[in-house]
Amino acid sequence: METAARRSGGGLSETFYRMIMRRNSVYVTFIIAGAFFGERAVDYGVKKIWEYNNVGKRYEDIPVLGQRPTEE
Repeated sequence: METAARRSGGGLSETFYRMIMRRNSVYVTFIIAGAFFGERAVDYGVKKIWEYNNVGKRYEDIPVLGQRPTEE
């Protein structure tokens, strides 16, 4: 007895296998691209969280640091 998923061409995992994992070169490219973009997304998220938690404590937020007295 076939299930509805098999009659309709497979579920999500079957579609993923047919599109991505069938050929090794496509699978390796998918993994490398996923790692690259995943790293970028995590880096961006952690940076935003760190900046949100440290507002007013960073060097850029303190206006008097790094300024030299004006000579008149």
